[in-house]
Amino acid sequence: MIKQELEKLKYPIGKFDCPTNIYPQQIEGWISILEHFPNRLEHLVKNLSDDQLDTPYRPEGWTVRQVIHHLSDSHHHSYARFKWTLTEDTPVIKAYYEDRWAELFDTKSAPIDMSLLHLKAIHAKLVYLLKGLSDNDLNKHFIHPETQSEVVLKKNIGMYAWHSNHHYAHIENLMKRNNWI
Repeated sequence: MIKQELEKLKYPIGKFDCPTNIYPQQIEGWISILEHFPNRLEHLVKNLSDDQLDTPYRPEGWTVRQVIHHLSDSHHHSYARFKWTLTEDTPVIKAYYEDRWAELFDTKSAPIDMSLLHLKAIHAKLVYLLKGLSDNDLNKHFIHPETQSEVVLKKNIGMYAWHSNHHYAHIENLMKRNNWI
């Protein structure tokens, strides 16, 4: 497989590109993506067999099952990061080794229903929180320990909206390539 094809499989919607100026309409759109994502994902994967769930979305990539469990884990972390940032002064958030988490036995074998339910719950809590934030709240920052960069909360909303669509596209594209939909 040539490098360009692999890159398209890795980033089917492109890499996250945050606008320099983030307007309220953009934030509302991102929140809407987060609000509807769990149901969209559940609808996409509800009829997949175990063999299909255990199919990697690209060569040397995670399986559909791993992607779904990763989304649950990642978005759980994101929710905690929002809460820390809203209650602490520019906290250094806790990073985690998502690649190692994806290799744990539960991520490789657990039924996806638990992560789909968790995504519904964590997104409901997150969306409720986000809809109530003030401009001052949206401009608070956390520090990511790997890059030592400050991440503003309004950008983090966009990153997780992108993250949702990014992994949705991984699964949807695999399903299209294999004629599962």
